[in-house]
Amino acid sequence: WFPNLTRKLNYRDHRKLCVIDGSIGFLGGINVSDEYVNSLNDSFWRDIHLRLEGNVVKSIHAHFLLNWNFVTGSKEISIAEDYFPKVKDCGEIAMQIVASGPDSDSPHIMRALFTAINQARESILITTPYFIPNEPMLVALKSAAARGVDIQLMCPRDGDSWAAKYATHSYFRDILASGIRIFHYCKGMLHAKTMLIDGQLCSVGTSNFDYRSFEINFEINALIYNEDFTQKMQQHFEKDKQDCEEVLLDRWLERPLKEKIKESFSRLWAPLL
Repeated sequence: WFPNLTRKLNYRDHRKLCVIDGSIGFLGGINVSDEYVNSLNDSFWRDIHLRLEGNVVKSIHAHFLLNWNFVTGSKEISIAEDYFPKVKDCGEIAMQIVASGPDSDSPHIMRALFTAINQARESILITTPYFIPNEPMLVALKSAAARGVDIQLMCPRDGDSWAAKYATHSYFRDILASGIRIFHYCKGMLHAKTMLIDGQLCSVGTSNFDYRSFEINFEINALIYNEDFTQKMQQHFEKDKQDCEEVLLDRWLERPLKEKIKESFSRLWAPLL
């Protein structure tokens, strides 16, 4: 009845995953939509998705089946061994799949990222289309900055949601003052959801850095414990910075009053966005 509201309803399945023959898995930020095909649109979308093989695919497949059975009820799939073929050759990269949602006892993804931020000693690099952190995550980031960790946040200058954009901006003055650097991606819509810790740990998945992803949506992230892979992701981050403008505190404080009013209004709705 209200198609424009479906993306904001509770119990939203925000996962973007695909499993082929139980042996190949895809996971990341890309939805199945023509608007993600840059050659078909005037606007530009920047996203990150993973193609995975090995035992990690079994975990992705299990989460799909559990999610299916949670939402279908009487149309449950009988989970059989045929869905999980034996892996002949498996790589050496250590990975962990973390999922959370209304069927979880706790916000697993938020806790995983919270732990990683608290253990960071050198750097934290975050890309997210929406930065609307809850209080524990905000305190964790500001505490990391206070102990000298280099924290850089990248988010789109012009997002696809008016309210989410201004809610995100409402946090900028506070985190800029704490020493966290912010980069506005100007080439188009930055939709990637990643976090890199100390050049050694990388998170890629569907979870935005916001209330809804941490506490309400069905989400799924891959944690990759590999220095080489994380360094490659860091190279992508640095390359994307070429299409960014850094947000500086002194200039941000001079933004028009009407922008501040929009931010204050949107901040009130932050937990619902």
